[in-house]
Amino acid sequence: MKVLGLREAKQSLSMCIEQAQKDRVLITRHGKPAAVLIGVAGQEMDDVILQMDPRFWEMIEERRRKSSTVSIEEVRARYSPRAKGRRKRRS
Repeated sequence: MKVLGLREAKQSLSMCIEQAQKDRVLITRHGKPAAVLIGVAGQEMDDVILQMDPRFWEMIEERRRKSSTVSIEEVRARYSPRAKGRRKRRS
């Protein structure tokens, strides 16, 4: 991660943006973290906006809490080739 002071970041914004495409850039103010610049070149505008929306991540977390999971043993039992003959058909 590249670390730059705010004054240096202002003077070389284009370089900061280029660097952010490869690795995050931490911008400090008076020696303390102030911002992180993350490159998003090549991504769709809607995707970037959605990824930065805290409400989107709250919705994802809520959905994860509500959904049930299946253990790897259950997956193997359901879908392994040996289990096919033993599987019950649903009506």
